[in-house]
Amino acid sequence: MLGAAWHVPEALLARVPAEQRGPGLGRDAVRLLVSRGTAVTHHTFAELPALLRAGDLLVVNTSPTLPAAVDGRLGHARVVVHFSTRGEDGRWAVELRDPDGKGTTRACVGGPAGAVVRLPGDVRLVHEEPLAEGSGRLWWARVSADVPELLRRYGRPIRYSYTDRDQPLSAHQTVFALPSADGAGSAEMPSAGRPFTAALVAELVSRGVQFAPITLHTGVASQEAHEPPYPELFDVPLPSARLINAAKAGGGRVVAVGTTAVRAVESATGADGVVRAAAGRTDLLVTPERGVRVVDGLLTGLHEPEASHLLMLEAVAGRAAVDRGYAEAVCRLYLWHEFGDVHLILREDTPHRERC
Repeated sequence: MLGAAWHVPEALLARVPAEQRGPGLGRDAVRLLVSRGTAVTHHTFAELPALLRAGDLLVVNTSPTLPAAVDGRLGHARVVVHFSTRGEDGRWAVELRDPDGKGTTRACVGGPAGAVVRLPGDVRLVHEEPLAEGSGRLWWARVSADVPELLRRYGRPIRYSYTDRDQPLSAHQTVFALPSADGAGSAEMPSAGRPFTAALVAELVSRGVQFAPITLHTGVASQEAHEPPYPELFDVPLPSARLINAAKAGGGRVVAVGTTAVRAVESATGADGVVRAAAGRTDLLVTPERGVRVVDGLLTGLHEPEASHLLMLEAVAGRAAVDRGYAEAVCRLYLWHEFGDVHLILREDTPHRERC
């Protein structure tokens, strides 16, 4: 990717949500970097309605964020368990973390097979096997209780070391989040949707911008390992598939809100460019070699230099556009991570038309 030529300075890590940075601020009080090819402009997120046009469509992820971190004990040692993804056989993919004494955690190697973690409420978690060959970070584990109920009673949102303090679960939910009947959700917030407010959504709709809801329950994305995403549960319902196809046919741009939305909708798109209703698990990796079939743009947060998500950005807009955008973001002091600023990336062949 962008290699060692750049890094994210500590000062550019968003440590608290936008609404906690000053009186009178809301979730939408973040900056918006806009890339059209290698041309870059700078805006506030509240300007988004003026940057889109009637007929454009936003694909949004409705997955709710789970309180996916639970304290436990492995022998006499304290650990924190991050619950990532529920498997088809009832097992859960989990990540063990070591408390660092500062309210956050450090990555540690899971296992070995048969290792038992004691959780609150006399619940036992038993490691069975690594999620992927050669990786000791995520393990399949069996849990002696209903995990959604365990999380509701004892869980808290996953927090990484760059944040200042724990935040309530409400701070990790987007305006698009919908509860699921089976308690499923995302281990980490689909954060590209966080700056949206109900008022901003209403303004976009009033200007003729459409919304197509999809669901992708994202697993844990280690801040240390920068691994590609593992298979995740997704659902692109028929009404949303029809909306996306109609927008494309009418000349509108399909803009995914978040990398999760790209992964879901591209998983439901055939080689003919037609989106069809689909649900299940997707192992799709969107890379420059694979390209995108239906997405014309992507609204996303800012990613670390080593993050695999940058390959997806390249697939949408090309390497030169990503490099230029990120150089501008560092130079202009944009903020990174889930509480940070956002980046709207549009293909060069989807020109912006000013609204009057």
